[in-house]
Amino acid sequence: MKLILAPMEGLTDPIMRDVLTHVGSFDWCVTEFIRVTDSVLPEHVYDSYCPELKNNGKTSAGTPVHVQFLGNNPDMLAANAVRAVELGAPAIDLNFGCPAKTVNRHRGGSVLLDEPDVVHLLVKAVRDAVPQHIPVSAKMRLGYLDENHTLENAHAIEDAGASWLTVHARTKADGYTPPAYWEKILPIVEALNINIIANGEIWNTQHAKRCLEQSGCHDLMLGRGAVTTPDLSLCIRQNREDAVLSWQDLLELQIRFLNGPSKTEIGMVGRYKQWLGMMTKAYPEAKLLWDEVKRIKDLNEVIQKLHNFL
Repeated sequence: MKLILAPMEGLTDPIMRDVLTHVGSFDWCVTEFIRVTDSVLPEHVYDSYCPELKNNGKTSAGTPVHVQFLGNNPDMLAANAVRAVELGAPAIDLNFGCPAKTVNRHRGGSVLLDEPDVVHLLVKAVRDAVPQHIPVSAKMRLGYLDENHTLENAHAIEDAGASWLTVHARTKADGYTPPAYWEKILPIVEALNINIIANGEIWNTQHAKRCLEQSGCHDLMLGRGAVTTPDLSLCIRQNREDAVLSWQDLLELQIRFLNGPSKTEIGMVGRYKQWLGMMTKAYPEAKLLWDEVKRIKDLNEVIQKLHNFL
């Protein structure tokens, strides 16, 4: 079974990828989407989204990082994919799942699922452009406002030469509201010859088991569950319902996160509070820590609070 850390804008950034792959058990992870419009992006953009390119395309723990693009221009997607590979990307992924209104309004992400011919064109353009040994994959939802084109899109992606397909088991209209319809992935698995990876609402080991059973998939992509519970991948692999990491282990992870590179101090504190807020759903200790740091704006003061708890 392969476990993959999902691309999530504003959440699984380079710092979070470093932390979660440092402790977790992921086969690879995927960058936040890089928006492509009408040009080949400068190198500093790649450095920002995927600094791991300077480490042979891997996190410090040695986990490969695939570069994800979002856009509707086949020529520019292809050219940027070539550039990413030149910079060290081990694989390219294409985003047909983003539900954000701003992205969809500019004809990117899940809105393209109403245009299977365009989906095919974009995947094929990238597949034809990069060397054959570089995998090209795609991530999609079941559809945009409905599921009328689910299989059509899946076939379009396979026929374009994708190595595998990840399916988030909801439409754009479903957003992130539970449940995820894992059973609706099964017809895709049965219809296609490439590997299908299931994604959506996997928060614990029982969810992982049920997702595998209902979807017919062998591999899983973990998203918010892996951020909320950093040892989720370990629990799934070890078939454990109880935690693998202690709260002390998690405090050390949080300190590692806060000591990571950041553009601004206030930005780092904000990102940390976002993560800690998510962890309060899983750990009583996180709620106590949240009460201690929620009003603090100074980065060093937050770090000192964590050392005090540790």
